[in-house]
Amino acid sequence: MTTVTGIDARGTQHCETTALGLLLRHQGLDLSEPMLFGLGSGLSFIYWDSKNMDFPFLGGRVKPFDLTRNLAARLRLELRVQETTSPRKAWDNVTASIDAGHPVGLQLDSYHLDYFGSPVHFGGHVVAMYGYDDRSAYLVDTEQQGGAVSTSLSSLARARAARGPMSAKHRSFTLTVATNTHAPHGQIIPAISACAEAFLNPPIANLGHRGIDKAAKLVRTWLQRTENPQRDLPQAAVLMEKAGTGGALFRNLYRDFLAECADLLDSHHLRTGHRLYAEAALLWTEAAVLIKEAGEKGDARHLARAGSVLGDLARVEREAMHALSCLKSA
Repeated sequence: MTTVTGIDARGTQHCETTALGLLLRHQGLDLSEPMLFGLGSGLSFIYWDSKNMDFPFLGGRVKPFDLTRNLAARLRLELRVQETTSPRKAWDNVTASIDAGHPVGLQLDSYHLDYFGSPVHFGGHVVAMYGYDDRSAYLVDTEQQGGAVSTSLSSLARARAARGPMSAKHRSFTLTVATNTHAPHGQIIPAISACAEAFLNPPIANLGHRGIDKAAKLVRTWLQRTENPQRDLPQAAVLMEKAGTGGALFRNLYRDFLAECADLLDSHHLRTGHRLYAEAALLWTEAAVLIKEAGEKGDARHLARAGSVLGDLARVEREAMHALSCLKSA
């Protein structure tokens, strides 16, 4: 058995920040999960639907691995990414890092992992790997999935080789804290400003505050959108609250990030943004409850109320991001 020593596996909520936190702690840089999420400008919104989808998807974060790229660029971390179509080369890439004493991040399809509680295909799942033997790989995943876990080498190989939406070609990555790495607290304003800019000025109507407005209108039609509302609507609510989001479609994480920032920086704009995202987090949880009840009871009135809540959310988050966008000029 070969393992990296000094691994600090903590209870965390979101897969990518879980892996990032472990890799950086091993380098001596200890940041909270909300701080990692915020410095990576991780918050977003997408209303995603197409003819080949069984049901619409509400997403609350940037695309998989964008958070990692954002964080590495902002802090001037050395990010080494390896991808290949060869399973053998992919395995060699991982074992070389672990043999050298460095944990490695992996992007894969969570469906194939032995320990996953509710297997669903998601090619953007991220874990940290810190050891292996002739049968198993030793990983760190979210608290919900068990924290420090193991999976068979065959299941890991299938997960890494899987193709589909948001998947990558056996992607593995490492992070190194360099001599010129930026102090995290000095990058708070650039990170918030970039997130606000993207949210307020989305390129298409499915994203940012425009996407939430769109969801407010379309959620009212969801009982007609599915042949199985008792399955699909509660499942959508679970994804908003439980599927590695940290609750409230990642708004809990961003609220806590802004609270941490407000303790470090004296800013009216920051306090306003934090207050409004605390409100938004409660509204997202309310919307999830209404969507769940609509599916369970087949009652469109719950969806009408959810639409009204989402309309309020579009306004609240727009106001929050406007306030936060003023940090840059201030």
